[in-house]
Amino acid sequence: MAKKKEKFSQAAMPSCPPRPVLQGQKALVTGASSGIGRAVAIALGEAGADVMVNYRGQREQAEKTAAEASRHGSRAVVFRADVSREEDVRVMFDNALAEFGRLDILVNNAGIQIDRPFDETSLEDWRKVIDVNLTGQFLCAREAVRIFKRQGVVKEVSRAAGKIICISSVHEEIPWAGHVNYAASKGGVKLLMKSVAQEVAPHRIRVNSIAPGAIRTPINEEAWKTPEAYEELLKMIPCQRIGEPAEIGRAAVWLASDDSDYVHGITLFVDGGMTLYPGFENEK
Repeated sequence: MAKKKEKFSQAAMPSCPPRPVLQGQKALVTGASSGIGRAVAIALGEAGADVMVNYRGQREQAEKTAAEASRHGSRAVVFRADVSREEDVRVMFDNALAEFGRLDILVNNAGIQIDRPFDETSLEDWRKVIDVNLTGQFLCAREAVRIFKRQGVVKEVSRAAGKIICISSVHEEIPWAGHVNYAASKGGVKLLMKSVAQEVAPHRIRVNSIAPGAIRTPINEEAWKTPEAYEELLKMIPCQRIGEPAEIGRAAVWLASDDSDYVHGITLFVDGGMTLYPGFENEK
């Protein structure tokens, strides 16, 4: 008796894992040795991109970031540069091209805080924050745009010639007493991003921002490290929890991918609703 042939079943066939959304792309993340920058670099690496991990003073931490970013087969390298120094930025981008052969994604993340009452803020404190948080984003974005214009669109890589993601803050929108230099720098990032986006759109260069709210990072540890501080923090967050760095990483992957190809010149607030001004929620 002849054996009955088994009916072909599509479901029985082994499925291929989806192609990582950033496969083959090359990224540079500034300030990536810790916090949000670290999470973004790791997320881009997990999504298939090769990553240059920029740091200024924590090489060991940057190397740990690179090791995590390359865990799934992507390549990651570290590079020391002060983003507020024009020559450092130029050399860093030259090295990124030497390492990877091209550049597709810039994440402008490096930032600092020096907090003082306004009338006690020195000119040096003002300049340090503006130089890193705003001028640093200008210098890096300018180098990236120059590269993206030369490269043009390579359809096998991405529908865009390049993507710039500026890491801003809810304080591009919300005033912050006692942190005037920081809030001013982030307000500047908002219009830097939008103005550059307006200018470079015809070149198929996409420019957007992510504005985190309260995220569990070392820079704002005082706001969440004790139960009392955490309870006070939640009064400003309708979602009633702090954000995690990986959530910013996932947002960056989406903005860097072709899934967001029609998204341009926007600030994506990842803040648990902080910009809804929850202090007014019980007002009648």
